[in-house]
Amino acid sequence: MALFGAGCGNSSGGDYGGQHPDYERALAGSPAPLAALHAQAGKLIGGGTDVYEKRIAALKGYPIVANVWASWCGPCRFEFPVLQKLSARYGKRVAFVGINSRDSDAAASTFLEEAPVPYPSYTDPDGKTAESLGASLGLPDTAFYDSAGKLVYLKQGPYAHDSELEADVRRYALGS
Repeated sequence: MALFGAGCGNSSGGDYGGQHPDYERALAGSPAPLAALHAQAGKLIGGGTDVYEKRIAALKGYPIVANVWASWCGPCRFEFPVLQKLSARYGKRVAFVGINSRDSDAAASTFLEEAPVPYPSYTDPDGKTAESLGASLGLPDTAFYDSAGKLVYLKQGPYAHDSELEADVRRYALGS
């Protein structure tokens, strides 16, 4: 909890994204539903929980990793390089989406310019979409859906190590 408390006030804006992958090359040839996500890379999509849930339903047939984040949350920022790498590595088989919770669109957009990801984020200014997942302990949170669109696991709070996030993607999204 100390990491969360210490990190979530961080607004220094450092280059948390670092050198992000070449998404265009890594994700070329993605199936149409996943290519549609990639076409919305870095975009913030409004509409609340209903719009988010419609997207989850539209992705039936693909496992989904949904990351709940905010630009003001230090641990969220530190997970972004891992999400960049994993979404480039597995984005032809796994749908990645973001949920920008309890944040301003302006701050989130600025952060996504610093740390681009090849998928959209759904705006959640009141935290209701995160709450609908059962996320109630703070940020970041990562939800894993199976290919039928069923929520199979919710990791609340930050991962202690990059390898743990990748292990959960492999376990819950790829079944390996």
